[in-house]
Amino acid sequence: MILFGGKIYPTDRQSELLGILEKRINRTLAFGNLDRETVISALDDLAVRIALGRYDKLIAGFAPDDVTRYKNAAITAMKRENLETRLAVELPDNIMAGRTGSLIHSVRPLGTIMHIAAGNADGLPALSVLEGLVTGNVNILKLPSADNGITIKILTELIETAPEIADYIYVFDTPSADVDAMRKMADISDGIVVWGGETAVRAVRALAPAGAKLIEWGHRLGFAYISGYENENAELTALAKHIAETGQMLCSSCQTIYLDTYDTDTLDMFAEKFLPVLERAADAYLHTDIGASAQLSVNRYCERLESAAGFSRRKDRHTLYGKNCSITVCRGSTLELSGMYANVLVKRLPEKHILPVLRRTKGTLQTAGLICSPEKRDRLTEMLIRSGVNRVMRAGDMSASFTGEAHDGEYPLRRYIRNTDTEIL
Repeated sequence: MILFGGKIYPTDRQSELLGILEKRINRTLAFGNLDRETVISALDDLAVRIALGRYDKLIAGFAPDDVTRYKNAAITAMKRENLETRLAVELPDNIMAGRTGSLIHSVRPLGTIMHIAAGNADGLPALSVLEGLVTGNVNILKLPSADNGITIKILTELIETAPEIADYIYVFDTPSADVDAMRKMADISDGIVVWGGETAVRAVRALAPAGAKLIEWGHRLGFAYISGYENENAELTALAKHIAETGQMLCSSCQTIYLDTYDTDTLDMFAEKFLPVLERAADAYLHTDIGASAQLSVNRYCERLESAAGFSRRKDRHTLYGKNCSITVCRGSTLELSGMYANVLVKRLPEKHILPVLRRTKGTLQTAGLICSPEKRDRLTEMLIRSGVNRVMRAGDMSASFTGEAHDGEYPLRRYIRNTDTEIL
């Protein structure tokens, strides 16, 4: 389906609609003026409907294992008080306007933004459009293949609440293989927002016209760092719950657990202790992604066969298997993606090596879940931040979101605007 000018069209009308899209957007840019209060009121009204459960079935179809989390994320993002807080933090008055001599400084929308949403983003694809709307931009959204109609449903109801928004939202279910269609969208755009890994980002760079602003929200990696405890049982239980509940699918999810030690035996002892804790969490938060589960089962079966035969693909690691989970003990320290779905890596990382090791993957760092004794917290937090980590949280809160927080170290709304200077006589 396609959402175009507030109306829904079948996919086979894509070529026709793309042919008139630039003319339509240019008219909006020339004469339109999207009132921010109108946008905020419409989004707040939509948040109420989401809270009442109107979209629960559609959210379940898009993210069957994460209905509550995705629902809460949408409500948090759309509530009036949260939007007003974000605007106050990200676009305060002192960067919005001013005057220097005969120059008037102001902030305007970037213009037209193309959003390329990923299926495993931290929220629904519609939330990317939200950020474009509150900054006054025209938005073109390319849906991820996993979208099941929820995005168009939500945005259509947003338009019904505030019809003037219709000229600022265009949604296409274009497959990523349709490069010609995506290039037409990109050619119209002043900025392109891309959610995804290095392959997706490279593909978008190839599509982007010269001068277009690329706004990249690439894949990031999260990890836990343990150097003592305040309450060992509670903290390990919270970490296991986080790992199992998120399925390690988010940029903030824990992929690797680092221990502040030089001793490999300490890794084995920790893995044996943590495995039953992880098992209980995995049992409580079973994921239903059949394809991923099947691939994981095949991988684990192959690893066990290789181990029984006396050889392994990786000599520098070994795995402890539990019910619906596993812990792989590694000799190296480099941060890497885990097997996900409650299959976590454990590695050594002495405090003095934190910065040099983490700097090797500085472009992918996002969240650290810190477990430590109270007297170490400030020192370790500072070292993690200096290493390039953008968020340092308690381990159980690694994927928690807060109104006004930065995303990957930046305020998104500031990337969707441009500063202008006008000389007056």
